[in-house]
Amino acid sequence: MAEVTVKQLAEMVGVSVERLLEQMQEAGISGKNETAEVSETERQSLLNHLKRSHGEDTDEGEPKKITLKRKTTSTLKVAGASGKKKTVNVEVRKKRTYVKRSEMDEGAEQAETEVAAQDVQPQEESNREAEQAAQEAAAQAAREAEEKAAKEAEEKAAQEAEAKAEADRKAAEEARKKQEAETRSRQEAEKKARQQKAEARFKASGDARPGDDNRRGKGKKKGGNDDRRGGKISRNRGRNGKPLSNKPNEHGFKEPTTQQVMEVSIPESITVADLAKKMNVKAAEVIKVMFGMGAMATINQVIDQDTATLVVEEMGHTPKPMQENAVEEALMESIQAQQGDSEGRAPVVTVMGHVDHGKTSLLDYIRSSRVASGESGGITQHIGAYHVDTDNGMVTFLDTPGHAAFTAMRARGASVTDIVILVVAADDGVMPQTEEAVQHAKAAGVPLVVAVNKIDKEQADPDRVKNELAALDVIPEEWGGENQFVNVSAKTGQGIDDLLDAVLLQSEILELTAVPNAPAQGVVVESRLDKGRGPVATVLVQNGTLRKGDIVLAGLHYGRVRAMLDENGKPIDSAGPAIPVEIQGLDGTPNAGDEFTMVSNEKKAREVALFRQGKYRDVKLARQQKSKLENLFANMQAGDVKQFNIVLKTDVRGSLEALTHALEDLSTDEVKVNIVSGGVGGIAETDANLAVTADALMVGFNVRADAQARQVLEREGIELRYYSVIYDIIDDVKQAMGGLLSPEYREEIVGIAEVRDVFKAPKIGAVAGCMVTEGTVYRNKRIRVLRENVVIYEGELESLRRFKDNVNEVRQGMECGIGVKNYNDVKVGDQIEVYDTVEIQRTL
Repeated sequence: MAEVTVKQLAEMVGVSVERLLEQMQEAGISGKNETAEVSETERQSLLNHLKRSHGEDTDEGEPKKITLKRKTTSTLKVAGASGKKKTVNVEVRKKRTYVKRSEMDEGAEQAETEVAAQDVQPQEESNREAEQAAQEAAAQAAREAEEKAAKEAEEKAAQEAEAKAEADRKAAEEARKKQEAETRSRQEAEKKARQQKAEARFKASGDARPGDDNRRGKGKKKGGNDDRRGGKISRNRGRNGKPLSNKPNEHGFKEPTTQQVMEVSIPESITVADLAKKMNVKAAEVIKVMFGMGAMATINQVIDQDTATLVVEEMGHTPKPMQENAVEEALMESIQAQQGDSEGRAPVVTVMGHVDHGKTSLLDYIRSSRVASGESGGITQHIGAYHVDTDNGMVTFLDTPGHAAFTAMRARGASVTDIVILVVAADDGVMPQTEEAVQHAKAAGVPLVVAVNKIDKEQADPDRVKNELAALDVIPEEWGGENQFVNVSAKTGQGIDDLLDAVLLQSEILELTAVPNAPAQGVVVESRLDKGRGPVATVLVQNGTLRKGDIVLAGLHYGRVRAMLDENGKPIDSAGPAIPVEIQGLDGTPNAGDEFTMVSNEKKAREVALFRQGKYRDVKLARQQKSKLENLFANMQAGDVKQFNIVLKTDVRGSLEALTHALEDLSTDEVKVNIVSGGVGGIAETDANLAVTADALMVGFNVRADAQARQVLEREGIELRYYSVIYDIIDDVKQAMGGLLSPEYREEIVGIAEVRDVFKAPKIGAVAGCMVTEGTVYRNKRIRVLRENVVIYEGELESLRRFKDNVNEVRQGMECGIGVKNYNDVKVGDQIEVYDTVEIQRTL
């Protein structure tokens, strides 16, 4: 018998492995475990030991002996020390040895019987019991031996049957393979015979060969294993003619059985669908994993990088977070890789100047005189930009009112304008807005070409303009400077050609170039939300060519260009460098000054747009924290702030000068108060953009901000404060610089009513018929009367009526009658501002 392990031997004998190991230890066989093999010699030694232990000796003439062991277990319940009953297991073991004498020793047995006869009766009963137990033990041993032999016989028969079945299976497999080979060879021979027969038939009939394109479908054969005519691949055969599988009607490709572990690159944000695609799984599996993690998600939901990393790790893949600017850098690298040869491009010109100095008239004359013939009525400007052709080249103009758009673009870091035409009236000279235009142009580093307008008037004095501009460091060329001065007249057209030539000369000095064959890049001039067309953006192409159908990324928004309109409102298909166009198809309205770029696919555009949106939120929060007046002292201690910038607007020039000197005198060695800009009049969008650029506090003294300025300040998180007492401004700045965070009284506007009509009442006087446009008007709160955003009266209400009833408050959108106490000079168009004084506790 072959060698078996201890475990198998225990199963054959019918005892436990532990008991068998104990018996082998007693027999002198040590160092065994349940997996160790037992040789034939060791089994014989174990059998001899067991025979000896049961009274059977291998030598002849020795008596036989049987040892019986009994073990009984019972339970007792006894009282413990704490009074509770405990259960105790009691085990009783009994061991008896019985010896059977042989017939060879009858004399000894007889002597032993005589001795036993002399014993008492209980000894005889014990002997009888021992004899009966010995007989039972012998019978049990015989039964066990028979069972063991029967079991070994069954195992041997099972092994023989299994070997025979395996041999039969192999024989059947070989026969099946042989049959399949014969079938394939027979099919190949039949196919070859059919082809030869068909070729002979077609050759005899003069038709084309089988498999040609003009065979008209003849000679096709149905069946899964036959090749189709015309060079097509059979169902179960590859392109080389070999079968993909050995079995008929079986697919030749196998699905992978083990999970493929991939390295998944994760950007700053990604949708659930895109994440599933990166891992080659269905989106439902990703959503299921996120549900298990406690996150509710949909297939199009955008998740951040940390969440996507946890999901990828949960699904058994390796996450690879992308760097912070990896998306932007990859986009720029792909764009740079597609650059081509550069060519010269037209200059982009912005006309700036005082509103009364003929800027609009100059633009109108250039536009009407330089438009190609055939366009009736001149150009209707649908967008704020256009280009004109001259004898020396093309010039692109940005039609920006004042310098508002120019400031907004520079506030966002955009460089759009190549040249600035500064329009100055020869009779008026340099005005405040002219000074601001010079400051903005110098800050942006853009060259100036001065157009001295209204040269046809009798009061014209060009030398005065040169002297005043020279004081602003704008030196004419004839005086040794770098700025060209051209005398023009927008009314008669005098000097217009010279002005355009000066612009083109300046552009040649700048050596402006662009790559027409590259992906389109440029800047957003303006954008709006059209009710019928959705978001509409006016863009200026600076490099490359923009085509209809391109995917465009503009600031925080993206989309496909569904339509393009030129400056005349006509549809076009493409626009090259320095050409302004109006595009539709973005998912939102980008800011003026945002750069736009053509992207190869929509997925990449969405990825970059989402990344920019997240980054913009962080920058906005940081900017809000920095611009807060309450945090000025803390920032100064941290060493972040060395200048306290203020943009100041007042109602009169005297207040402006007084406040400027008073605030600048507060400067110390550690903190300097810097008045970035000061002016007279209401707060306009230009002032708000300048405050954004300089990261300054916006202060209004007896003036208010218009709606556009408030939108800019709210969007950019710049703080706006209104004051009516000079000392309040000085005290607030002084407390902010010194870190004195005592409570302050701040005015909050609770309602604004616009005067629509004025009535005369006998007892009250002038009664203003008003419409509440913002907030709520209260009778018991103080008011101010504003005319063109300038405070002209401050007091309180005498009466507040709705129809004929006296009321305490009137909400937004409702009409009312207002009587101002001790003031009767209310006019149509004035605004009545209701405000409340609130005490606010400052904290560090």
